Amino acid sequence: MIGLNELPLAALVVGLAAYTVLGGADFGVGFWQLAAGRGEQAGRIRDHAQHAIAAVWEANHVWLIFVLVVCWTAYPSAFASIASTLAGALFVAAIGIILRGTTYVLRTHAPNVAEHPLMGMFALSSILTPFALGAAAGGIASGRVPVGNAQGDLITSWINPTSIAAGVLAVLLGAFLAAVYLADDARRAASDLVEPLRRRALVMAVLAGIAAIAALVVVRDDARPIYDGLTSGWGLAAVALSAAAGVATIALVATYRFGLARISAAAAAAALVIGWPLAQRPVFLPGLTIDQAAAPRTTIVGLVLAIAAGAVILVPSLALLFRLVLRGTFDAEAPATAEPRRPQGDIRPPRRGGAVALTMGLVGTVVTVAFDQGLAIGLGLLLMAVAMVLAFVEITVTLTRP
Repeated sequence: MIGLNELPLAALVVGLAAYTVLGGADFGVGFWQLAAGRGEQAGRIRDHAQHAIAAVWEANHVWLIFVLVVCWTAYPSAFASIASTLAGALFVAAIGIILRGTTYVLRTHAPNVAEHPLMGMFALSSILTPFALGAAAGGIASGRVPVGNAQGDLITSWINPTSIAAGVLAVLLGAFLAAVYLADDARRAASDLVEPLRRRALVMAVLAGIAAIAALVVVRDDARPIYDGLTSGWGLAAVALSAAAGVATIALVATYRFGLARISAAAAAAALVIGWPLAQRPVFLPGLTIDQAAAPRTTIVGLVLAIAAGAVILVPSLALLFRLVLRGTFDAEAPATAEPRRPQGDIRPPRRGGAVALTMGLVGTVVTVAFDQGLAIGLGLLLMAVAMVLAFVEITVTLTRP
């Protein structure tokens, strides 16, 4: 059973898995910018990859922000230890994200610089960032992040065998996911890039599988506790699920069933991420369990309610975005249409949802701040959560009605 203190961690792991599956594929697009090869076809692959992530590449970073906020709110002592000891890896990742965003926008809005040497930064930062994030995860998993402010070694905490193996695996997983997604996008667009992207997806599936096996061998010698967790119980189940999903992806890609391959590829990557915390549960950091790292109960309760309320807004929004992307809505500009005229006599009653939402939000805020009792805080947070849902519904209806 999952206790109250583990609920934010469960949400954090879901966020990590989502960032790996979605943001990792975005980084993989950068990998293919570098590894597409030479010639006219390689240029078209780069253009196809650039276009494929145009609508989602910024949205996918919401998961990284979510993970950071949940971690520092629910487990402040662990977050402080991780952020200080792994400052080098996190700094490299942050610089990579900034450079990647800058060069992506430059290429999008100034196509004439597409072949400029500066564009190599997009590809290099797309490799550097997932490597640094994977290395940071490897440092945590291998027990090289002790509790306390910068108590671990600032270099060896993320430059070590487990971290290097995890970083390489993160890069290859992103490239694998991107190749599968891009092949499906090419199929939907009836492009002749399907076959070259299919071959790349198959190659990267094999390489990612080899890297995963190699990482397990490295962990056996370098971080025995996490290895034991990955080869028994729920950790072993996650590893087995990842392996089965990876094999299924190879079969699906080989038979041109890219839509299903998207799902199995995502499952393979997500299972690896989920297997990590399952393997080391209940330990968060060396000498620090999840319960010991957790913030006070009122903070955990408030955070869980906030996550639930935010999910009501975030999940439908992202689902709609990806539904539009996968349907090809953004593949070409939609023809301009005249604004529909409202029929005579179509007088709609004024909507009051916005006022109700604002009132409930204000009351909930006052109750939460003014009272220190658990029941009052819970009621205030519930009022704010309902207010957020009402506001979301009101905004959606207002924007979509003619």
